[in-house]
Amino acid sequence: MFACDDILISDALLDAPFACHLGACHGACCVQGDAGAPLEPGERATLERILPRVRRYLRPEALAVIDERGVWEEDEPGHYAIPCVDGRECIFVTYEGPVAKCAIQQAYQDGRLDVDFPKPISCHLFPIRVERVGGYTVLNYEQVDLCAPARAKGQRDGTQLIDFVRAPLERRFGKAWFDRFRTAWTERRAALYRSAPPESSQS
Repeated sequence: MFACDDILISDALLDAPFACHLGACHGACCVQGDAGAPLEPGERATLERILPRVRRYLRPEALAVIDERGVWEEDEPGHYAIPCVDGRECIFVTYEGPVAKCAIQQAYQDGRLDVDFPKPISCHLFPIRVERVGGYTVLNYEQVDLCAPARAKGQRDGTQLIDFVRAPLERRFGKAWFDRFRTAWTERRAALYRSAPPESSQS
């Protein structure tokens, strides 16, 4: 691991080609998993606020879950997540053909939201996970089989994960932090691989 300010970053991010390939994975990260997307404390109120503007995008089965359980649930004490439909799709999944997409993101792109909220930050950052370990904030890379097409596309395109998720990293930690982080990332790569790192695509 290495540090940027008071945030620890997994070395798994040092060489992590990644670029989402919806045509291959069909948005499986919104459909598969053990639970719904984790939520930051302030995001619960935001989801409640935007729901009236997002409802038009949602499927009847998702609306049934929302009407019964709401747009968030406490999956363990002090930890909150978005509910799922039948333990699979996020309630905010909408389909475009076979591809699962985010209704919140669609409403945001359509200019229907009255807040700057493209989607929950855990979704925006995926496959980077922000965790609290021993009082520290830690960035880990969750490498899952369903993202194999994204890793292959990143390799082909020369896109590193940290550049692919630049926008959500800046949203979560600020642009100035991201600039310091990328410098620390470059220096850490050079130190570990004993050579200058290759150029990677900037988002």
